[in-house]
Amino acid sequence: MVQQIINTATTCGRCGKKGMMTDNVTGERFCGKCGYVITEILSDSGPEWRSFSKEGGTDPTRTGAPTSLTIHDRGLATIINPINRDSSGKPLTSSMKSTIERLRTWDSRSKVHESADRNLRQALSELSRLKDKLSLSDAVIEKAAYIYRKALEKGLVRGRSISALIASALYAACRDTETPRTLKDVSDAGNIKKKDIARCYRLLHRELDLKMPVVDPIQCVARIASKLGISEKTKRFAVKVLKTAQEHEESAGKDPMGLAAAALYLSCVNNCENMTQRDIAEAASVTEVTIRNRYKGLRLDQTDL
Repeated sequence: MVQQIINTATTCGRCGKKGMMTDNVTGERFCGKCGYVITEILSDSGPEWRSFSKEGGTDPTRTGAPTSLTIHDRGLATIINPINRDSSGKPLTSSMKSTIERLRTWDSRSKVHESADRNLRQALSELSRLKDKLSLSDAVIEKAAYIYRKALEKGLVRGRSISALIASALYAACRDTETPRTLKDVSDAGNIKKKDIARCYRLLHRELDLKMPVVDPIQCVARIASKLGISEKTKRFAVKVLKTAQEHEESAGKDPMGLAAAALYLSCVNNCENMTQRDIAEAASVTEVTIRNRYKGLRLDQTDL
């Protein structure tokens, strides 16, 4: 049954009478008096896919998974199902099973035929492992994969450690997305020397002309506080201390993690929370001397709070 909607507000341009009608199936707009068609097909603004399930709905079954830079072939390759059954669910014959096994072997061999592909497979596998260890979001991993692909295109990987280069790309992605992860965190997660990651990071920064934002010490406060179980009131006061220091340009040229640790220690002293300099220094991976030096400058700015 064709559903039609009558619009009495629009006037027909041919007969001048009101009573324009819209067909919900074809999208045609026409006059109900003289039959004059104004618009034949309306553009559909709904989803591109259609549902093949019995329940209906808008399940994007046909479109498949989206492409991703974290997959070496970006998710565009076909996969032969490892289950030896046909489309109807029946098991394959012995001759057909051997044929499918041979096809699987040649399919896996044909996918990786260049050294760059093998390099990318190994690097992205390492990147997936680092993602779980550092608890990073998909946006950071996508950015790290993009940086590594650019380095691979420029030939920066040749003669260098894949693990160190993918770790440096991940650290660069954390800096670019303002995710509070230090060089030591990446080094510990990847079991790589901090000096090697720093060397590769400088290479990427120079050759790829990366523009990195300055790390905000306020973002480091929550991370240190969560390790030590510091209260929310103390954290908020530490954020106020850092904002005042930024207004007075006290934080210029200082290590953001050291500033955040000193602000937290100052906040703990102000709120009578029992926390030593050594505890905060170990949680922030800085020295106690750094906290004492930054504490002196931040204490002078505390009068404005």
